[in-house]
Amino acid sequence: MSQDFNPLISPPVLPRASDRDLNLDSVIQELPIYHFQLEISCSGVELAHFLEKYPLLPGAILLDQGEFMGMISRRRLLEFLIRPRGQELFIQETLGVLYSYARTAILLLPGTTPILTATQHTLRRSPELLAEPIVVQTAANTYQLLDIHDLNIAAWQIQGIKTQVRYERSQVQMIQNDKMARLGRLVDGVAHEILDPVGFIWGNLTYVSNYSQDLLKLIAQYEKELPQNYHDINQLKEEIEFDFLAEDLSKVITSIRTGADRLKKLVSGLQNFCYIDEIHAKPADLHACIDSIVLLMKSRLKGENQIIKNYGNLPPIYCFMGQLNQVLMNILSQAIDVLLNESLRQKFYPESTNTAKKPRIEITTKVISLEPTQPDAPDSRWVSVCITDNGPGMSQELQQEIMESFSVEKWADKETSLAMSYRIIAARHGGKLNFRSQLGVGTEFEILLPLV
Repeated sequence: MSQDFNPLISPPVLPRASDRDLNLDSVIQELPIYHFQLEISCSGVELAHFLEKYPLLPGAILLDQGEFMGMISRRRLLEFLIRPRGQELFIQETLGVLYSYARTAILLLPGTTPILTATQHTLRRSPELLAEPIVVQTAANTYQLLDIHDLNIAAWQIQGIKTQVRYERSQVQMIQNDKMARLGRLVDGVAHEILDPVGFIWGNLTYVSNYSQDLLKLIAQYEKELPQNYHDINQLKEEIEFDFLAEDLSKVITSIRTGADRLKKLVSGLQNFCYIDEIHAKPADLHACIDSIVLLMKSRLKGENQIIKNYGNLPPIYCFMGQLNQVLMNILSQAIDVLLNESLRQKFYPESTNTAKKPRIEITTKVISLEPTQPDAPDSRWVSVCITDNGPGMSQELQQEIMESFSVEKWADKETSLAMSYRIIAARHGGKLNFRSQLGVGTEFEILLPLV
């Protein structure tokens, strides 16, 4: 073939090697893209000359008076030329005639399409089109070609990165789980050691109360029987303020009992929170779990911040109590952080404060029925735990970020407390974690756990 090129045709712009490293969010316009456009009035032999000179060129973008018309690939043109008498019939024809015969479905994607998403689109094509290049639209009227082999190589690299990230995160998670297990055992041991002296105090308080009352009765009886002119005894009673002592002793014992009871509940809450899950789920009192978490976090509630509990009648829930405690802790921590930030904002900007709106968190539990997703299936029963705050609410952008962190595609590269909570509820318990938020109204997280 002659190597004379039409001077009116711009030669192909071959891609340069990118100096950017690929990552999980890389898009196809970061890959080597070929820029080569021809008017459909050009002949097939002119296209063949360019394909012969540039062996890596996957094809050409076809234009009709400057407007995008389609694409013809090197493979498709070669199929026509190797047919019997193909060169005689087609080589001198215009590209418009060739394209009318070689027209195939074109995969057109914007340049901002993620590489992994583009790979999924290519795999959905019919088998005879799997090797066809992709048309990439990088601007309003700019179309370029991406070789499928370059896309596959990039996808393999990203899949390797994704696998490595997942492996590293799994290793980190294993180490974190081991640390939490060790910490749980340590805290459980400390809590057990605290409970022993608390048990001594609690068990002996009844006897101390009874003994003190008996001694006061004995002293009162002595006062009746003995003469009242014992100066030394009366002086001693005045020095020790006997009347006040007799009145206040019962109050002191009641105060000690209250403190011991609170300490006992706090240590029990620590033991429940650090509970080490076993292989199989076990029945648990969900209200006791919530009470333990609220008790542990009560020290963070300041001022008028309050937690309101609206408990329904719940049966024992089969769950992994340690992991479920972590979910409750994560959601309540976020709600408390929101209220504390809002209280701080109102302190510095009192003119924007709504005095009628006291910061609060409401925890509501109940058993609900959900409509079946399939016909003729019975209604399913779920335990619902709603944690609602009356804070400032979330913006749409923040809500979108949270939803993305819940998706499977983002599990490898986004690790947040809410994302971890979603995985525990959805993957570990077969439940659901929903949230709703409105600016100026507040945010609600709903945990749904299936009833076995």
